[in-house]
Amino acid sequence: MTRFAACFSAVLFSCTALAQVPSPSPAPVQVPVAPTSSPEVQQFQKIENAWSDAVNQRDQYALELVLSPLFIDVSGSGDISTRNQQLTYLITTEDKTLHLDQKVITVRMLGDTAVANGTYVLHHHGSSGQVDEKGVFTHVFERAHSGWMCINSQRTVLREDGGKNKKQSNAELPFHIPIFGKSDK
Repeated sequence: MTRFAACFSAVLFSCTALAQVPSPSPAPVQVPVAPTSSPEVQQFQKIENAWSDAVNQRDQYALELVLSPLFIDVSGSGDISTRNQQLTYLITTEDKTLHLDQKVITVRMLGDTAVANGTYVLHHHGSSGQVDEKGVFTHVFERAHSGWMCINSQRTVLREDGGKNKKQSNAELPFHIPIFGKSDK
């Protein structure tokens, strides 16, 4: 019986020791991002240049080659428009100073879909005069007819601090909830 208890204890002890050994965690899944000098970035920079040139030259047909019929645009100010609305604006705008420059920073290839991120400068006439709107964009492209067409555009205007100090919070903790804070009572 002593021999059985010793064997049982040895097996039980070795099983608990094995249970405490951490198993290797799987490697995180990473979506490949093309470096800034990759052929993908260069390819999509050409498409973005064609888009910018079409806007700058008010070329409806060139813009139709870049924008998908399913295209949706969310501007830096939050306005949503379709491809047809973009084309109509391009043709009817009286703003002769309208000028667009775009620079691709990264491209992620996802089969027949590509996501390009970059920066832009949109020079246009605003309510208070000439405006240089600087921001970042995300453009989603789909492969179509042996080329790429943009189906979605999202722009975000970069905030300009203008040398002003940011307003500092008087909260003691970063996530201050007034209900649970210190009270005067």
